[in-house]
Amino acid sequence: MNRARLITMLIVLGIAAFVLSLLIGPAQIGPVASIEALLAGGNEAAMIIMREIRLPRALLAVLIGFSLGVAGAALQGLLRNPLAEPGIIGISASASLGAVLLFYTGLAGASLLALPAGALTGAALCVLVLLVISAAQASTITLILAGVALASLAGALTSLVLNLSPNPYASYEIIFWLLGSLKDRTMDHVWLVIPLMALGWAALWASSRTLDALSLGEEGASGLGANIPRARVLVVCGVALCVGAATAVSGALGFIGLIVPHLVRPLTNRLPGQLLLPAGLGGAALLTIADIVARTIIPERELNVGVVTALIGAPFFLWLVIRSRKELF
Repeated sequence: MNRARLITMLIVLGIAAFVLSLLIGPAQIGPVASIEALLAGGNEAAMIIMREIRLPRALLAVLIGFSLGVAGAALQGLLRNPLAEPGIIGISASASLGAVLLFYTGLAGASLLALPAGALTGAALCVLVLLVISAAQASTITLILAGVALASLAGALTSLVLNLSPNPYASYEIIFWLLGSLKDRTMDHVWLVIPLMALGWAALWASSRTLDALSLGEEGASGLGANIPRARVLVVCGVALCVGAATAVSGALGFIGLIVPHLVRPLTNRLPGQLLLPAGLGGAALLTIADIVARTIIPERELNVGVVTALIGAPFFLWLVIRSRKELF
């Protein structure tokens, strides 16, 4: 499929999902009243619902989905592994640990920005370790193994915090947050993540040509003059900013960065650098649709969107593993 046509289709799908997300909710507000509440004011109750509840949620779904899709495509290109996703280098788990520690110490409620700050701190510490490894001219395999080790350590420490939780209410808050949700987010969260994600997108796009060259292998890319260590640093930092910011406001959301690149790759020329934008647009549409499903699939009871993405992503991941085995044998 022509890349421009694919991008146009994904933009249309994303806009449709975004508009539908704005129109869906417990309060019955018609399309005309919704537009009036967003743009012109109108009814005060409708204005509060649209501007302070639905709009931030829909915007975050688009921003987080785009970031996770781009991050997944970039990692798969860097590691040359179709099963790679943002959680593989430990950033998601480290960001989650940072937030969980704030729940444990009781500081999560001190400020609206306390929880995002804790998650971003956890992601930043993980990145520092990965950057030290990248600066030492380590191979891509070493980077993967270090990320897996960091993810395992962060997961173990998160479990330890849950076991030492001072009361069941704190444990419930931690578990609920780890499931991933876009509920009760505000425009403050949107303004917090936009600059961080924009920096992450810029870093990933700056590495796109090297990612294309890496499709020939590291030796082939080096022969073409590609600066592979620089690309590793850019991708690690870009993924950290995207995933760290996303986890900071939504909790842990898995599989978006795994699923979307696979869905759009057959419709492109399969070059990793050319896949970044379609993967981002597809991620934005997929997470927005998943959030709509989370709100509507069970009447009068909202699921965490992380549960929906896991229910979609886990079978998809299993199918990828089975297909990979068949290709090998």
